[in-house]
Amino acid sequence: MADKRTRWQSWRAARAQALAAPDSWLGLVGLFWLDEGANAVGADPAAAVRLPAGAAHLGRLDCAGSAVVWHPAAGDAVPLRTDVGGAPTVVEHGAFAFFVIERDGRLAVRLRDRGWAATRPFAGIDAYDYDPAWRIAADWRPLVPPQTIEVPNVSGDLSPVRVEWQAVFRVGDAEVALLPMRVSAEGVFFVFRDATSGRATYGAGRFLDAAVPADGRLVLDFNFAYNPPCAFTPFATCPLPPPENWLPFAVAAGELRYADGH
Repeated sequence: MADKRTRWQSWRAARAQALAAPDSWLGLVGLFWLDEGANAVGADPAAAVRLPAGAAHLGRLDCAGSAVVWHPAAGDAVPLRTDVGGAPTVVEHGAFAFFVIERDGRLAVRLRDRGWAATRPFAGIDAYDYDPAWRIAADWRPLVPPQTIEVPNVSGDLSPVRVEWQAVFRVGDAEVALLPMRVSAEGVFFVFRDATSGRATYGAGRFLDAAVPADGRLVLDFNFAYNPPCAFTPFATCPLPPPENWLPFAVAAGELRYADGH
């Protein structure tokens, strides 16, 4: 128990450090969807990617399919990596930085203000105290037949997710199942909501990571349930929990709603 609580406390400290950092989700100040062809970047109100301050015309982003090239007003053209294959190329301009993301075949720019904490420093995020009762061993069962479900995101878009497994567990008299949104060699990722959502916890639900299943079993430690990026910024594109992952009881574990959240 002491080791598990210590690990949870270390995780909480790492979460706070990441959220307080210059590249935190709290520093996002814009999300701009790009069109095919030329997209102007700058403080000009007509720019496709509008900066809060700085040069009226900083440059342009040329998009052709999933390829993006940055043409600064002064300097050479630079091809940009999107976030599809890993870390994207970051373009910096003073305290501002932007990069290109790809979502369901569409490209967008995320704009970050790395000096955000100077005007609104991160005050931390509360959580339920660690409760070993919410560390639950679940059965990792194949879903027969596999399903393709439409998972919504906060922008209102739907993404098809093929689901071949389910985590089945009991809380009190209720047997429930969670469907994973992603299964990889690194672990399993879930998006869920419960009876605390919109009250004590973030209304759109929470995220939960689990280690790779072994011998038909999976540990769901809800003490590590955490707020999605959209709890901290309106410029994220978080998946929302599908109806299958709406738990009928209160999960009094994990992160609480962010006090300064929208």
